[in-house]
Amino acid sequence: MDEALLRSLTPGVLTVLVRRGADFAAAEDAVQDALVEAVRVWPDGMPQDPKGWLVTVAWRKFLDATRADTARRRREDRVDAEPAPGPATAVDDTLRLFFLCAHPSLTPSSAVALTLRAVGGLTTRQIARAYLVPEATMAQRISRAKRTVSAVRLDRPGDVATVLRVLYLVFNEGYSGDVDLAAEAIRLTRRLAASIDHPEVAGLLALMLLHHARRAARTAPDGGLVPLAEQDRGRWDTVAIAEGVGILQAALARDRLGEFQAQAAIAALHADAPTAEETDWVQVVEWYDELVRLTDSPVVRLNRAVAVGEADGPRAGLAALAALDDSLPRHTAVAAYLHERDGDPATAARLYAEAALKAPNLAERDHLTRQAARLNSRRER
Repeated sequence: MDEALLRSLTPGVLTVLVRRGADFAAAEDAVQDALVEAVRVWPDGMPQDPKGWLVTVAWRKFLDATRADTARRRREDRVDAEPAPGPATAVDDTLRLFFLCAHPSLTPSSAVALTLRAVGGLTTRQIARAYLVPEATMAQRISRAKRTVSAVRLDRPGDVATVLRVLYLVFNEGYSGDVDLAAEAIRLTRRLAASIDHPEVAGLLALMLLHHARRAARTAPDGGLVPLAEQDRGRWDTVAIAEGVGILQAALARDRLGEFQAQAAIAALHADAPTAEETDWVQVVEWYDELVRLTDSPVVRLNRAVAVGEADGPRAGLAALAALDDSLPRHTAVAAYLHERDGDPATAARLYAEAALKAPNLAERDHLTRQAARLNSRRER
């Protein structure tokens, strides 16, 4: 099998499919399926016209996928139009579905999509809109995930940690399109908590509630980010905070600490402080120490450096930061903040500008750019 030949033919085949009317994402999937078929068939005899063979097979794969997608949408529309079912014997397969959808053989993106479809009950169209991808692309992603787990036997206890990681990924997607994924993640985690008695499930639910409680205060009217220290705490959802703290306290009382409980404890300390200045940063550092012990995560160590800078002063924070790899995401932004706290606006402004160039999203980039501009304008006065 000439892999170099396949790689060289792929762009041309993709172009032909797009010219015939296939959208780019669907064409990519069809070409990938054709390449898999070529790997299977060609060792028995190379076609005389390899590109033509690939185009023909890829176009058939595209048509098959399009027909399947149309049929699926019709089925979903028929289900949506059906009246609500009457009373029935309660047989809850929720827990089995959670473990199946979070199977380790799936990629994180596939596990999230399958969880939203199979457990959350969202339509493929809703999931696609939430992730800002074509519906056909999401349908194929979900179909592949279903095929992957179709032969999986769940005759052993599932991996709770994997299920929780998938739900955490859903929560972190936040809001986009017509589906509030943060609220959906909370709803799904409540269902999981009702199905399984596990302190880390409770810890994740508490963490979600505590973070979600600050949602209304996180953005300014113009859409800009509002840092935690500058948020209007009067806009925080005190009912969600009280529920999250209650769930967390019950989980911690079981003395089976996990990373989500530790994260929730940090969020609770922030929620409990009437003002940013009254935050118990010493306790925050102690909880970060627990998180480092549990996860040994570089990102946790980065967040700990910020907490150390608040508890023991910016120079202590910079010393903690110096022990970390400067290629870590948001490392430069943290350095900028700590240098500003240490009374070095020139260095802070330069680092804020550098951090803006590395920002993972537009809102964060704009915030960091404004921070740099604020410090530069002060120096020019």
